[in-house]
Amino acid sequence: LKMSAMLETPELPAVFDGVKLAAVAAVLYVIVRCLNLKSPTAPPELIYQDSALARFLLKSCPLLTKEYIPPLIWGKSGHIQTALYGKMGRVRSPHPYGLRKYLTMPDGATATFDLFEPRSEHCIGEDVTMVICPGIANHSEKQYIRTFVDYAQKNGYRCAVLNHLGALPNIELTSPRMFTYGCTWEFGAMVNYIKKTYTQTQLVVVGFSLGGNIVCKYLGESQANQERVLCCVSVCQGYSALRAQETFMQWDQCRRFYNFLMADNMKKIILSHRQVLFGDNMKKPQSLSDADLSKLYTATSLMQIDDNVMRKFHGYSSLKEYYEEESCLHYLHRIYVPLLLVNAADDPLVHESLLSIPRALSEKRENVMHVLPLHGGHLGFFEGSVLFPEPLTWMDKLVVQYANAICQWEKTKSHCSDTEQPVSGQE
Repeated sequence: LKMSAMLETPELPAVFDGVKLAAVAAVLYVIVRCLNLKSPTAPPELIYQDSALARFLLKSCPLLTKEYIPPLIWGKSGHIQTALYGKMGRVRSPHPYGLRKYLTMPDGATATFDLFEPRSEHCIGEDVTMVICPGIANHSEKQYIRTFVDYAQKNGYRCAVLNHLGALPNIELTSPRMFTYGCTWEFGAMVNYIKKTYTQTQLVVVGFSLGGNIVCKYLGESQANQERVLCCVSVCQGYSALRAQETFMQWDQCRRFYNFLMADNMKKIILSHRQVLFGDNMKKPQSLSDADLSKLYTATSLMQIDDNVMRKFHGYSSLKEYYEEESCLHYLHRIYVPLLLVNAADDPLVHESLLSIPRALSEKRENVMHVLPLHGGHLGFFEGSVLFPEPLTWMDKLVVQYANAICQWEKTKSHCSDTEQPVSGQE
């Protein structure tokens, strides 16, 4: 017995070492899978029609054909990119100086936007203004907006940034209405102010996430809205709330969890304006009641909030009608200016089925290009060598690079038109 015990004892450490190695291997496997470390880096997928404009853009925008390389350790995870954007915003975010403007809307609401003047001469020497619509419940004080505005200013752009109605914590509502998924009233008022105040300026329209839906819907609502507009850029939008609502309730890619977090944030914003929205106000929507306030407290998804509160600001009879009417899907084909639609393949908020919308549009329309990098998450697009991201993101640089290229394109077209001589005596 003693002999057999002596023979078995040395084998026990080997068994324990094997368990430890297996545990370490399992942890490493999970890390590699979660961080998506085996995913390759590549240039973004581009969907477009072959045209003179497309060829000019490919030549003038190196970022369209160059590899997007995210930070090595965590940058290939769409969840981490999204979480860092949501929690941190940006790295070493600047503080551009702007003036806040107030506009009274027909229904008594007070729209606000921040105006930032250019800090250098524009590349074509013209007056160009970026009119910017941020993401859901966002405003000009968000770090990703500040970083982008600072970069655009340095490239010679004036910037006007809409503050979504009710989003700024220090600005009270003056009517019983907040921003909604596709209401273009405040954005339109800001654009009209810019056009009237700066009569020579041309516009570059930019929308992030929900803001992308609003700007595309605004441009498609009327041909007049596209006057003096050079181009439009939409980043990380979902194109159809009606199609997205089912995918947003799924646990795949943790969308249900993101839905809960965004709903919780929306709930806090709405409740901060509880007195104006739900108080004894003769102007409040007839259908907005104390029962809706009770449902708001227990809501765990954006759809519940939209159904019980948001749709009622504009009198929609159902959630389906609200999502159908407020989505830009039915307006995209009415946009005739150059249109850049940017999404990330690993965006956990935008289901891959929704990307068939920009793909189909860009395959039919010469003015549209869809850009789809493998990584970037939702409004992340961080760049950096190993661990720490750089202050400027791939997204910031791409939007400005595309806008510069379109400005050059329009100047080239204008120059060609000026130099063309009419041919007489021919029919």
